[in-house]
Amino acid sequence: MTLFQSIIIAIIEGLTEFLPISSTGHMILASAAMGIHEDEFVKTFEVFIQLGAILAIALMYIKRFFRGLNIYFKLFAAFLPTAVVGLLAYDFIKGYLFNPIVVSVSLILGGVILILIDKKVVNQQSTLAEVEDISYKNAFFIGLCQCLSMVPGTSRAAATIIGGVFNGLDKKQATEFSFLLAVPTMMAAGGYDLIKSDLAFTSEQLSLLAIGFGLAFVSAWVAVKLFLKYVSSHGFTAFGWYRIVLGILFLILMWGTDLG
Repeated sequence: MTLFQSIIIAIIEGLTEFLPISSTGHMILASAAMGIHEDEFVKTFEVFIQLGAILAIALMYIKRFFRGLNIYFKLFAAFLPTAVVGLLAYDFIKGYLFNPIVVSVSLILGGVILILIDKKVVNQQSTLAEVEDISYKNAFFIGLCQCLSMVPGTSRAAATIIGGVFNGLDKKQATEFSFLLAVPTMMAAGGYDLIKSDLAFTSEQLSLLAIGFGLAFVSAWVAVKLFLKYVSSHGFTAFGWYRIVLGILFLILMWGTDLG
């Protein structure tokens, strides 16, 4: 991985991590397009920069985490299904599903679902004053939906937002709960990946990690701010069409090549 490639991947991660378009899918597709070999350092780099993106969310919503213990209990209920399924299916997912074809198909299917559910939330009003008021049952169901995002290209944000919408949240609350749930989910997933990785780095690799972490943090902060404003007024349809177009485009590009 060159410096230029690491910059591109880090910016892509930050911009896409909390949008319903799959950051993992974008990184896999971008790596395939740039011919980046998925060695141990590249895998570690992709995990490490995700922690930069999650730090942006943690700082942005830091006041929410000091309001009381209620939010922690609700997030734990939502995180639990992902933790169990993730531990059981980790090796299978990493070994068989991380490829451009799976990502492209997942992007297309997820895009269609986003367009369909956008019609459901146009006038949907939530009965909750704050997302912390969500019931444990509904939080757990959103966690089950999040499990679907283990398939690359599905998008953790899309899965949890859709789960929130079908549990009575309005689009802004569903999006915010998705952001909050990302903190324990990504910290656990990232930490588990790092434990299983080779952590011996050269000075050049350490520089790439530091640059990638910083760029992912800044781009994630900007993306989240813009995303919340856009979703409040326009919904998710544009992101659905984007996913469909991107997925079809990469399937066409992979036709007759070795990218898959």
